[in-house]
Amino acid sequence: MRKRVAILGSTGSVGTQALEVVEATPDRFDVVALAAGGGQPELLARQAIAHEVEVVAVAQATAAQDVQLALYAEAQRRGWEQGDHRIPRLLAGKDAATEVARTPCDVVLNGMTGAVGLGPTLAALAAGTTVALANKESLIVGGELVTSAARPGQLVPVDSEHSALAQALKGEDPADVRRLIVTASGGPFRGRTRAELTDVTPEQAAAHPTWDMGPVITINSATLVNKGLEVIEAHLLFGIDYDRIDVVVHPGSVVHSMVEFVDGSTMLQASPPDMRLPIALGLAWPARVPGAVPGCDWTSPVTWQFEPLDHVAFPAVALAQRAGRFGRTAPAVFNAANEVCVDAFVEGRLDFLGIVDTVAEVVEEHCGSAEAGAADLTLEGVLDADAWARDRARTRIETA
Repeated sequence: MRKRVAILGSTGSVGTQALEVVEATPDRFDVVALAAGGGQPELLARQAIAHEVEVVAVAQATAAQDVQLALYAEAQRRGWEQGDHRIPRLLAGKDAATEVARTPCDVVLNGMTGAVGLGPTLAALAAGTTVALANKESLIVGGELVTSAARPGQLVPVDSEHSALAQALKGEDPADVRRLIVTASGGPFRGRTRAELTDVTPEQAAAHPTWDMGPVITINSATLVNKGLEVIEAHLLFGIDYDRIDVVVHPGSVVHSMVEFVDGSTMLQASPPDMRLPIALGLAWPARVPGAVPGCDWTSPVTWQFEPLDHVAFPAVALAQRAGRFGRTAPAVFNAANEVCVDAFVEGRLDFLGIVDTVAEVVEEHCGSAEAGAADLTLEGVLDADAWARDRARTRIETA
């Protein structure tokens, strides 16, 4: 049975690879809607016309005209002037992706970057649609708002680490799980001491040794904030206490995560570092997509290296666990402050070590407030905490 798919963030790394999966398996999926920021109108138009989607959405209202013109130009290039095909309906504005998430379909792949993915995730869940979640921030920010809105099996992780955990846990009794072990490549600065990270440039931080990802995720991988977010995400997805979620450095990025069971056995998922595999699983879950990626080459000698995480040089994971244990809106504060700090780093207004140091100051200030400790988690409270954290991070950066 063919699945109808809507892809949010279609011009980003996850979105473009998702469309590659669809194109490689045309008998399995139909793309019915696309959403993107709007900064690449020609690419978005090519995607929309190639897949004959029904709806296209852009977050930047000012990009709507460029996208509309690009759609007409691409349609003409393909000979659509005969009137045999329809130009997709175009939506624009900050809520456009949320409207696309409500499109009747089988799967919404949320490949957006940042907390802006929360609204579309909640909208898709409310519509009863399976959500293939690559936008970890919406789960981090929304927390129990997202998990409580999801039926069993409605949230399918697309991050390679959580996809690996889901595969290892499939069919297992949760009571038999001793701990989850999330692997980390270590990023471009693995092995450096904190002192050796003082003069890191944005260009160096954007050069990930293994994965091809967007700029924000790549810098988050350099600070290991990305791994901290993944620890919170693992707790929310699988209901395992933070004390039973560990991070281990695995530079080869072949073992994507592991589950240790109470009898001492460990189950791991291994595959070449190619995001098309977890994307294909997310779209087809619980089925697998034959030929999604080539498997590991077992004809040559291979060694897998694992190292403990240096929490002094990379304190982001411990900070994320602190925010996660506190709960409520603290993870949203962690995420929002980090987004502001990453922007400041890229613009040269904050040094590399200042990213996590500033996030830690904002998180500690938040966790020490009476309001944070007493508040129940609501969407309004999450959005207020997100705005507060961004403001506090900007203030700290400007006054540093």
